[in-house]
Amino acid sequence: MADSVLIPFEFPDPEPISPVLVEDLSSLDIVLLGHYDVPEQTPTESAREQFEDEVTEHLEGLAEPFVRAGADVRTRLVFGKNRAATIDRVAIEEECAAELNPAPTEGVDRILVPLPDVAEFDRLPGFVDVLCEDTTNTITLFHVLEGQDSHERGEEILTETREGLLEAGFEPDAVDTRISDAGSHDDEIIRVASEYDAVVMYEAESRLGDRIFGTLPDRIRNATGNPVIVVRRDY
Repeated sequence: MADSVLIPFEFPDPEPISPVLVEDLSSLDIVLLGHYDVPEQTPTESAREQFEDEVTEHLEGLAEPFVRAGADVRTRLVFGKNRAATIDRVAIEEECAAELNPAPTEGVDRILVPLPDVAEFDRLPGFVDVLCEDTTNTITLFHVLEGQDSHERGEEILTETREGLLEAGFEPDAVDTRISDAGSHDDEIIRVASEYDAVVMYEAESRLGDRIFGTLPDRIRNATGNPVIVVRRDY
């Protein structure tokens, strides 16, 4: 069984997935989540009764390109008021290994892979490989030093992860590394991500500011217009 990836759509006005991403992801099992954002003052059941048939039809239409590409597709529809909690719950229920924060794209030539403070690459190669296309020529492993992090430890994380990608079959010339101690962790990742076409990263721990400013993957997508694949740690 292929890894499953969750792709959330925000109703009532979801953006369709770029054909490039449909093709890239078609080797995976796809779970399409339609989340209908119910206004705070509106009872959830009232919204469901009014819009369920229409939204279900629309969600099936969004699934059709994946079906034509040969992907195994499941759909889930949730009417609610907390998008982030819904995504987390459905990802667990559907045993999804990753989530895609979709964004329009015409091709993926350069992929940025921000790394946490521990070298992890058990599922990372598979999701990096999913986004690799004939035009992809650069995969950059990136680490931002924080607090008491030493430069040596940062280089060690990058080296270990690069070796893991090479063992998984990636070409040495395609995988480079980059380290930074400038600026805040999140801001620096967002700044560097603007130089790339897509981002693959492990999920970050929840922070107090996420509810106000959005999660880091959301902020990367919003600031850069790049699709972001977030690989779950606890899958």
